[in-house]
Amino acid sequence: MKQHPAPALEQGIPARPAPARNQANPVTENPNSSAGEVALVGAGPGDPELLTIKALRLIQAADVVLYDRLVSPEILSLVPDSARKIHVGKQRSNHTLPQDQINQQLVDLARQGLRVVRLKGGDPFIFGRGGEEIETLAAAGVRFQVVPGITAASGCAAYAGIPLTHRDYAQSVRFVTGHLKDDSCNLPWRDFVQNHQTLVFYMGLVGLPIIARELIRHGMERDMPVALISRGTTPEQHIVTGTLETIVDRVDQEQVKAPTLVIIGPVVALRNKLDWVAGLPNGGL
Repeated sequence: MKQHPAPALEQGIPARPAPARNQANPVTENPNSSAGEVALVGAGPGDPELLTIKALRLIQAADVVLYDRLVSPEILSLVPDSARKIHVGKQRSNHTLPQDQINQQLVDLARQGLRVVRLKGGDPFIFGRGGEEIETLAAAGVRFQVVPGITAASGCAAYAGIPLTHRDYAQSVRFVTGHLKDDSCNLPWRDFVQNHQTLVFYMGLVGLPIIARELIRHGMERDMPVALISRGTTPEQHIVTGTLETIVDRVDQEQVKAPTLVIIGPVVALRNKLDWVAGLPNGGL
């Protein structure tokens, strides 16, 4: 499949001055405040053309970028050669840096007067631990800003031809973390079994057998449509569909790999006629 070109907006992004300190804000009165600043930036689900203009501008003006493993190589290629890049990504049971050390590193770099970008896949505030990081920055008196990104649920669903809501099928959508701590089932399963609702499980591949089993046990129909979207919005996008009863077996058959988003609900059945990506030249992104 062809590689994504750099966004057309890459050239000519106007520079903007750093925001002035708000003298009425007690955070900026903290004696630990420094000339540096941290920008918590959402990188979106993978396609570099889904970056916001503001995200691109801050990335290209950064002195140092701390990035997660879900940030695509195409987006990392937009970081200037002059900037230091630090990988702080996490995988299941394999954390490059514990979260508290990442938080402190952001503080330390900002106190050196640097323009720091904390680059996160998707949106920083949707299962991205962004709130934890800026709590630390606020307590330390470090200036920060937050740039939202397209979260995996909306980006991957759109590129799969699956509308998360639809007047005829789903009037609500629920985002759930599928990373089940200690392989437990301590989730409000009964609340998930609702008519006209779409469920989206982030990081749900490992816990998929539990998710399917518990939803069926709490009353969801066995033939409820399910979609697994791996590497969504990228040239490596891989989509597998099935039902609650069949989807676990399909994982092995199709060799589905993480990171994978799980979408459950009647809207998944619309993919058969709304898969616009299949109509692209050469059938790819």
